[in-house]
Amino acid sequence: MNKYDLVKIIENFAPLELQEKWDCSGWVVATSQTDVKRVMIALTVDEKVFKQALNKNCDMIISHHPMFSVPLAFRGIDIYCAHTNMDKALGLHGSPEGEFLRIVEKNISVKELAQKIKKVSSNARLINNNSVQNVSKIAFCAGSGMDLYNEAIENDCDCFVTGDIKYHSAIDAQIVMFDVGHFESEILIKKVFYGLIKDKIEVVIADENSPFKTI
Repeated sequence: MNKYDLVKIIENFAPLELQEKWDCSGWVVATSQTDVKRVMIALTVDEKVFKQALNKNCDMIISHHPMFSVPLAFRGIDIYCAHTNMDKALGLHGSPEGEFLRIVEKNISVKELAQKIKKVSSNARLINNNSVQNVSKIAFCAGSGMDLYNEAIENDCDCFVTGDIKYHSAIDAQIVMFDVGHFESEILIKKVFYGLIKDKIEVVIADENSPFKTI
């Protein structure tokens, strides 16, 4: 398949114009090769993922996280990423309140919600400074979402689920929060990529794990 036609499928869902100014979504490496037969989908392109792509005879890697610098060794394979534009596209499809926030109205106990979140992330941590028993409006933001904490508050959310919550942010939290981990909150985006292109080309899912280990 023509790699540019493949990328158009992703960009029709998540236009590059949506990305943040600081982001580097789009082509990371564009080789002279035009046609691709097998694509690897990854959250992050590192040496491990790059070697997997080579071993699996992939012609191209599509990732969520961008690469702000590209090792010379990586420049022999096409690499494309959709980062904040994909985050925004998913947010806009899920909720009109914010570009990155997905807001769900659901009456649920904190205990039950914790059990559901634990199935997604075994490393999830709960912040419940006011010993709240039930929540009804939950904001979700993949990755490091604390910049959107105030937006969640302004939208009357009583629970916020994201990753990379810092200690002092946890101390000051006015609502229930879950830190599910950066990796765990974004890994499901690979399923979105897969759903977009699986009918067009052979797809390989990269084997990736969080760098953090529970001890």
